[in-house]
Amino acid sequence: MIVGVTKETLPGEHRVALVPKALAALTKAGMQVVVERGAGLPAGFPDSAYEQGGAKLASRGEVFEQATIIAQVRTAGANPHHSQPDLAFARPAQLYIGFADPLTRCNALTALAERGVHIFALELLPRITRAQTMDVLSSQATVAGYKAVVLAADALPKMFPMLTTAAGTLTPAKVLVIGAGVAGLQAISSARRLGAVVSGYDVRASVREQIESLGARFVVLDLPAAAAEGAGGYAKAMDEAFYARQRELLTQVVREQDVVITTASIPGAKAPVLLTRAMVHAMAPGSVIVDVAAERGGNCEVTKPGETVVENGVAVLGPVNIPALVPNHASQMFAKNTTAFLTHLVKKGELTIDLKDEITRDTLVAQGGQIVHPRVRQAQDLPQLAPGAPQTG
Repeated sequence: MIVGVTKETLPGEHRVALVPKALAALTKAGMQVVVERGAGLPAGFPDSAYEQGGAKLASRGEVFEQATIIAQVRTAGANPHHSQPDLAFARPAQLYIGFADPLTRCNALTALAERGVHIFALELLPRITRAQTMDVLSSQATVAGYKAVVLAADALPKMFPMLTTAAGTLTPAKVLVIGAGVAGLQAISSARRLGAVVSGYDVRASVREQIESLGARFVVLDLPAAAAEGAGGYAKAMDEAFYARQRELLTQVVREQDVVITTASIPGAKAPVLLTRAMVHAMAPGSVIVDVAAERGGNCEVTKPGETVVENGVAVLGPVNIPALVPNHASQMFAKNTTAFLTHLVKKGELTIDLKDEITRDTLVAQGGQIVHPRVRQAQDLPQLAPGAPQTG
């Protein structure tokens, strides 16, 4: 059983699916690894480190030709514009594992499926205890939350901590983090470590204890929080009336902040707009907004993905693919997740795709030349499979 690791082709994607330290666990499970030359260099992992770990180096074409399993950070679905040349390498029964962005309509994902490969989308892992070590969304969100604070601190014309000096006392920066998922909680923790006075807000009242345990103040708005929590503990999409009332109440909180970091996103959907242009104008000039959801359209009305916009003196940062800005540690965490998933599928060198297993069933997107996951078929605007056809999810 050979696992192939290719260099990522999306511009700005510096992560790598497997790092040298991950190879020992794969070897123990009966797998061999072949790595494209230079695949790990953008993340700080030289070819020599892979060779020392027991991997074989090869050209890109040779990796696709030799490998039974292709491990990528971004498979075709999550890299639609730069994956086209690799389609010719795909062959029936080959496995592709990584981010696939399966709930966003994408012809590239369907084209890869039609080549007869098995596609496993790691974003679809169920939120169960057995899958925690495979949870790529949480590991990469941890990196994003940390980096968002670093970006904010760099852009803010103030220092975060309170300082008492011979030149006078400097008041601490005020930071509001909207969204208390993994990224939001990491942002709260990082901002607190830098010495800021931090507040946190989330539509789910159940996260109040988590926010306060990190030393932040929980912002309470007069909204029906009970209905805002969906399956798996994630925040769910609400109607426009809810978001309008939320924006109205948040304005009073936002205008007092030096930094606002927004992290609210809905899987497979456009991010909800939480900060309007008027709310941005209510902030003091020199304030900073970091929109972690920029890649999904943004939580701020003036966000431009991949750009920094100055609106009425307020800097609105729209970074995309934030984990790739910290590629070494992001790759280490991603590799740990990928290794755990691979050793779940392959034991003693034997591959088993057991659709009775929740982890396997929920992540298998394509099999036998077609998309087989019902949620993904719906998202891709494909008709339901005929009764009796193999289905996952």
